[in-house]
Amino acid sequence: MSQPDYVFTSAEDQLELTRLQAIEREFDPASRRRIFATGLTAGWRCLEVGPGAGSLMRWMGERVGPSGRVVALDLSTKFLTTQCPAHVEIQQGDIRTVSLPQDSFDLVHARYVLIHLPDYEIALSRMLAVLKPGGWIVLEEPDFSASRGIAGTAAQLAAMQHINQAIHRMYESRGMDYALGLKLLPLLQERGLCDLSMENDAPVSVGGSGLAKMMAMSARQLREKYLATGVVSDADLQRYGECAEDPQSRAVYYATVAVAGRKPVE
Repeated sequence: MSQPDYVFTSAEDQLELTRLQAIEREFDPASRRRIFATGLTAGWRCLEVGPGAGSLMRWMGERVGPSGRVVALDLSTKFLTTQCPAHVEIQQGDIRTVSLPQDSFDLVHARYVLIHLPDYEIALSRMLAVLKPGGWIVLEEPDFSASRGIAGTAAQLAAMQHINQAIHRMYESRGMDYALGLKLLPLLQERGLCDLSMENDAPVSVGGSGLAKMMAMSARQLREKYLATGVVSDADLQRYGECAEDPQSRAVYYATVAVAGRKPVE
């Protein structure tokens, strides 16, 4: 089994925390809505895989209350320093190998986790194994094949195209699927889940918006990895950043594909 090669591992801690918090501000409202739609309520046992900076972990803890339990599992827990109530447990480990009781969680949630694993099907199998019969899994993964510049200068749009190509090559070189989100529904269908639903959210972002700024942050942190693909230059990176700040620009940076399904009761 390969070890995770998280593309942001080498990022400076404060920059990475800022990026994770930007993701939470941008995507938590939709994630909370999707999770709440499963029926999340007091007393549930929940597993949050890859909690990032911990906002959803804490929100779930409030929803399930002291009679419930939330386990937040991540390879690194350094950004989960906020004191949590006793029913919220932070655990360091790899979902593919960690020891968790089978058929024990009412809800399993992961956002932007599987895309970083070449053997994501092992991780998914483990998530389903710990899910109770009748329990819900909610997965949210990106589809970078949806990325495209829409409005901007010719140089900005060319830079965006080159960055998108670099993202593709970067993931491909690691044996990862940059359009993994599109596979979520078939993956859960193959495993026999029921009550399946799917959303494909590909917003057109204006320059200066939260998502545009977040992607500019990612490009700065992944600069060396993008340059190593051979399809971008320093000028591309500069223009990509300018595009992300330009209020006249418009772009789809990526789509978020979200799928929810319930484990059958045998």
